[in-house]
Amino acid sequence: MGVKAFFAKRFAAIAARKIQRWANDPLKTQQKVFAALIQGAKDTKFGRDHNFSKINSHEDFVAKVPIRDYEALRPYVDQMVAGESDVLWPGKPLYYAKTSGTTSGAKYIPITQASMPHHIENAKNALLLYIHQTGNASFVSRKMIFLQGSPVLTEKNGVQLGRLSGIVAHYVPSYLQRNRMPSWEVNCIEDWETKVEAIVQETKNQDMALISGIPSWVQMYFEKLIKTTGKPVGDLFPNFNLFVYGGVNFEPYRQKFQQLIGRKTDSIELYPASEGFFAFQDRQDDSGLLLQLDSGIFYEFVKTTNFFDPSPRRHTLESVEIGVDYVMIISTNAGLWGYNIGDTVQFTSLKPFRIRVSGRLKHFISAFGEHVIGKEVEESMTHALQQCGGSISEFTVAPQITPEGETLPYHEWFVEFERLPPDLTAFAAAIDQKLQEQNVYYADLIQGKVLQPLKITQVSTGGFNAVMKSLGRFGGQNKVPRLANDRALAEPLSTWAHN
Repeated sequence: MGVKAFFAKRFAAIAARKIQRWANDPLKTQQKVFAALIQGAKDTKFGRDHNFSKINSHEDFVAKVPIRDYEALRPYVDQMVAGESDVLWPGKPLYYAKTSGTTSGAKYIPITQASMPHHIENAKNALLLYIHQTGNASFVSRKMIFLQGSPVLTEKNGVQLGRLSGIVAHYVPSYLQRNRMPSWEVNCIEDWETKVEAIVQETKNQDMALISGIPSWVQMYFEKLIKTTGKPVGDLFPNFNLFVYGGVNFEPYRQKFQQLIGRKTDSIELYPASEGFFAFQDRQDDSGLLLQLDSGIFYEFVKTTNFFDPSPRRHTLESVEIGVDYVMIISTNAGLWGYNIGDTVQFTSLKPFRIRVSGRLKHFISAFGEHVIGKEVEESMTHALQQCGGSISEFTVAPQITPEGETLPYHEWFVEFERLPPDLTAFAAAIDQKLQEQNVYYADLIQGKVLQPLKITQVSTGGFNAVMKSLGRFGGQNKVPRLANDRALAEPLSTWAHN
C-alpha cells in the first residue's frame, strides 16, 4: 500500500465517523442549520425585507418567505451582480456560477465564502466513504481525470464568474494535482470537440484509475479513445476501477458503458449543482444518495401533485414519505431562500435520509394532461432494453400534437441507437406498456383513444451531438433533456431522422 492510499484510508475513517454523527441525528442537524441561516442573514436586505428577526420556527419562515424560482429571486440577484453588498447573504459572493436556460437569459447563482467549502468537502467525502466501505484506495496513487468546463473565469463588478465545474477546478487539493488530468492548458480549451481530442492524446498512455464526468460526455471520450487506440477502455486502462458521475440518470447508459469499457467498474453517483452539493451515493450496495444535512442547506419538500396549489404544504424531513415525488426547495448559506431548483426527488430511505432524483419540474410532457416525468421515461427505456435487447447512445421524448393525416397524436421518442433491437416494434411496445404501468393518466389516454401508442424516430449517428452543438448546448455541463412539453429539440432532431 502506497503512502497516499494509507493516509486516504485514515481520512476515510474520520470522515465516515463525522458523517455518521449528523446522519444519526438528522432533525436536530437541520434545526441547527436553519437557525444558523436565519441568524446569519437577518441583517441582509432580504432578511430585513422578510422580517428574519421575527422568524423563530419553520412555520414563521413559511409565512414570511414564499417559494421562489430564479426569476422571482432575480431582483435581489441583479442588485448583487450590480455590485451591492449584504443583499442575500452578508458581504459579496466569492463567485457567480453562470448557467443558461432561463426565459430572460443567463442565471448568476451566488457562491459564497460560507457555501464554497461544502462543494469541495462533499465531493471529497463521496470518495472517502467509497474508500471506507470498499477498502479500495489504489486510485489515489494513480491518474484521475475530471471532464469539466473550462476553469477560465471572468469578472463582474469585482466577483469572479464561470461554470461551477470550472470554479471547482481551482480547489483541487495540492496532493491530487500531480495525479489530476487533463493538464491546465487542455482544460482551458473552450471548444468541446477539440478539448476531448486533446484529452485523448494526453491520457491514452496514462495509468488512469478514476474517471469522472457527465455520462454522455464521458461516452464521447471513451468512443474517441477506442477509435484512436483500437482498444476497449478497460484494456487501455487496466487499473481503471471507479467511475464518478452526476447530473443524469446513469441507467440508460450503463449497458453502453460496460460495452465500451469491456468489464464492470464501481461507480459513485453525485448530486451537485450550482446551487449546492445536495447528496452523494454513500454505499455501493445502495443506489440511494445520502442527503447532505450538515452543509449549510435547509431542505423543504413539496409534493409534485400539490406544487401548483395556491399554498402547498412545505414538508420538512419530519413528514416526508418513501416513494413520493417531491419538488425540492432549498435555503442556503449562499443566499438562496425558499428556492425551487426545479428538481423532483423521491426518498428511498428515511434512516438515513437517502434520495434519488426523479426528474425536472420543467421537464415533463403534459400536452394531453398525462404529466409524464423523467423517471417514468427513463425506467421505461431501461425496461425495454432489458426485455428486447439493443443499446442506445441518447434519447429524448416530445409530444406530436398534429401528426400528418387524420391520425391520433402521440409521444415521439427520438432514439440514437448503438445497436438496434431485433424487433423495433416489440421494443416500442415494451416502452409503451411500461409507461402505462407507471402513469395512469397516460394509460387512460391510450385506452380512451385520445393518444395512439408512442412512435420511435431513429436518429442517425451523431445527430444528438450535432443538434446540441447547433443550439449552443454542447459539452461540459450541458445535458440532453429526457423529455419536453414542446418540440424545440424535437424539430431539429427530425432532420437527423434515419430513413
